[in-house]
Amino acid sequence: MALPERDGIPPSRVYLPEGPWERLLDFLEHRFPRVAPNILLQRLAADEIVDEQGRPQTAGTPYRPGQWLWYYREVPDEVPVPFELPVIYRDARIVAVDKPHFMATTPGGRYLRHTALVRLRAELDVPTLAPMHRLDRDTAGVLLFSTGPAYRGRYQALFQSRDVLKEYEAVAAPPQHLKFPLLHRSRLQELPGRFIMEEVAGEPNSETQIELLQWLDDGSRCGSGAAPLPHEAGRRALLRLLPLTGRKHQLRAHLSAIGMPILNDAYYPEMRPRPDGDFEQPLQLLARAIEFRDPVDGRMHRFESARVLSAARP
Repeated sequence: MALPERDGIPPSRVYLPEGPWERLLDFLEHRFPRVAPNILLQRLAADEIVDEQGRPQTAGTPYRPGQWLWYYREVPDEVPVPFELPVIYRDARIVAVDKPHFMATTPGGRYLRHTALVRLRAELDVPTLAPMHRLDRDTAGVLLFSTGPAYRGRYQALFQSRDVLKEYEAVAAPPQHLKFPLLHRSRLQELPGRFIMEEVAGEPNSETQIELLQWLDDGSRCGSGAAPLPHEAGRRALLRLLPLTGRKHQLRAHLSAIGMPILNDAYYPEMRPRPDGDFEQPLQLLARAIEFRDPVDGRMHRFESARVLSAARP
């Protein structure tokens, strides 16, 4: 990187495409319309925007397409995420945490400092910490990080090769026609410019096993092999979800597609964006456990969340 990390936050970068701009400042004003021109000038004057060789840029620097610039991203008036991020396990290579709802895994959008990655780098004093995988900001539960680059690729490869058992829990209202357990397979693709996923025709690229754990209004429990219980429309159920693939928003999209969107989902089946600072009604989706064999020493690891979904509490 052409800039060092600052307060545990890595720098961002932007590519300079072909275009009509004569000065770098002209491009920056076009590329970042929400940043006031005086703020851009201040960052340039403070040598906080540099090229790939680390050379500071200025307001008068000619525009040269085909290169990358590095800069420090800022989020003005970032809303603090007022929840704890407990560490479940830590050794020389792995950090496992129990992420709360409403906390992003990595910087992006409206959140920078109040993300799991930035908070952990600061609290643990491990600037090389990096996520092995991602959890949606709205999803709580087990999240894994590697402590340094030496073994990072081997751990991340576990998720890419599906050698990790991931177990989730969710609260939803199953339609009367569904019988558990069930396996849902479909082809998911992202809607351009809309962030969400949709099911389309074609060869399936996503697969989720769905099991009934408990009807929440009467407390009765049943295992994955138990006969389905009779139920009325609107009754809520605690479900176990076993994703056999790892597509973006897979669990949320699958449950919505079969008629039982997860309780408090702000994206499925329709988008209902939350205002900044609204921490009420968390998505009732929890990454309950992750299990895998360590690719370095061969040990079996199983990490479990201590959280309980609010809609599943007695």
